Amino acid sequence: MVEIKVHEEACRGCRMCVDICPTTVFAFDEEKRLCVVEHQEDCIACLSCAYICPSGAISQENYHVVKNFYRDLAFCTKMEKFI
Repeated sequence: MVEIKVHEEACRGCRMCVDICPTTVFAFDEEKRLCVVEHQEDCIACLSCAYICPSGAISQENYHVVKNFYRDLAFCTKMEKFI
């Protein structure tokens, strides 16, 4: 199973991971003003949360990499000039 960690010291509480997650893995803790992993078992390891997190507060472990499923940052950098 995928292991997801939100590093509390780095989390800004922007809720971008909550909004982008297609399987509602994250929730927002109003008391702490931080995002928390609520349903880790539902994670499909799309890595969208880690990709969009502006502070790099999210990390995943124990996921199987499927090349075409993940964002190729080198390719995206090359394509930026056309967008």
